[in-house]
Amino acid sequence: MSPKIIVLDDDPTGSQTVHSCLLLTRWDVPTLSLALQDSSPLFFVLTNTRALPPEQALAVTQEVCRNLLVALAETQTREYLVVSRSDSTLRGHYPIETDAIAAVFGNFDAHFLVPAFFEGGRFTKDSVHYLVVEGVPTPMHKTEFARDSVFGYSHSYLPDYVAEKTQGRIPADQVVRLLLPEIRRGCLPRLLALKHNACVVVDAEHPEDMNRFAEAVLTAVQRGKRFLFRSAASLLTALAQLPPQPILGEEMAKYRRGDRPGVVLVGSHVRKTTEQLARLLEEPEVQGVEVPVAQLLQPEGFSLLLADTYERVRTIHREGKTPVVYTSRQELTFATVAERMAFGQEVSRLLMAIVRHLPSDISFLISKGGITSNEVLSSGLSLPTARLLGQIIAGCSVVITPSDHPYFPNLPVVLFPGNVGDRMALTLAYRRLMGQIA
Repeated sequence: MSPKIIVLDDDPTGSQTVHSCLLLTRWDVPTLSLALQDSSPLFFVLTNTRALPPEQALAVTQEVCRNLLVALAETQTREYLVVSRSDSTLRGHYPIETDAIAAVFGNFDAHFLVPAFFEGGRFTKDSVHYLVVEGVPTPMHKTEFARDSVFGYSHSYLPDYVAEKTQGRIPADQVVRLLLPEIRRGCLPRLLALKHNACVVVDAEHPEDMNRFAEAVLTAVQRGKRFLFRSAASLLTALAQLPPQPILGEEMAKYRRGDRPGVVLVGSHVRKTTEQLARLLEEPEVQGVEVPVAQLLQPEGFSLLLADTYERVRTIHREGKTPVVYTSRQELTFATVAERMAFGQEVSRLLMAIVRHLPSDISFLISKGGITSNEVLSSGLSLPTARLLGQIIAGCSVVITPSDHPYFPNLPVVLFPGNVGDRMALTLAYRRLMGQIA
């Protein structure tokens, strides 16, 4: 029997390579038990911890794990794997989340760092994590993601990254390196020898490498090993061994609700998103609605921005065009990381208020940005669970709201990560939902 794969996802985009499973925005015991008994081999708990300060991320992870232990016992689920899914560009609360999971579950033989995400141009070779930038493999520490104002780092060589993030608690020379030659010839003996929650960094250059590693992992688990994973999305595809998704991305237009326009919501401000947004705004049937978020720092800024955006979206929608609501592109500076994260939460609160005020007859919603997408599901649409249909383009998931949703029943929602796709990707997703292009 294959183990149930339980994914604690720090934003909702970790499901971007799988399909037909549940996404949970709540983690009470009954909801977790429902997911454990679902027919899919995996499910996602959308913790949204990447949007939280460290203390809250720790508390949320602990709460999920404690409830999971109860749900596992109540459902008599004995075979399972726990995955802490995070960003393939190495941003997130590591090692806070893996430490919290290990403290609650206990006795892991190893925890693995597996950041490769092939669909997004990320791979790991000789323990160095790369991003393909304009066709050139670039060590991750040389990219914009390493300069993130909250989760920045200095190393692409993963043992050094571990030492940096654990502040020397796990020295680089104590990190186990699982390299491509060993993975390709068979790494099961190495996995069986791991113990005492060893930290292991995993190479993967191609999907076949990940499949070989996953096969060895599943065999080792069958033989009694207990493993924890900190990974990007590609590992989940290999572990779950799903068949092809039942609904092709080219056919997602069939899920549109009627012929009225949809809405695109853009919260991410990374360069790739900005480039994709600029291209989308060139489409003849869309119209941009910029939200100048710096106004949130002013008295009454929230209510004034909400009212103005609401009216502009309604006007565009009545004219038969698709409103593209996007936050102003410049990134503001703050004195502390805590202030930066608090402002980000206020921006998210505004965007979710906008979602709740959207016209009730929109035909689809595209949410651009991981944290934004998580908030759309949990706060904007108030969904305790959602069923994943599949991907509309590589790396971009589609869920559909339930038929009894009080405001937006049967609404297709695209969860589009900020750092996925080329310049045309957002436009392609829009065109596919409009039925304009395969």
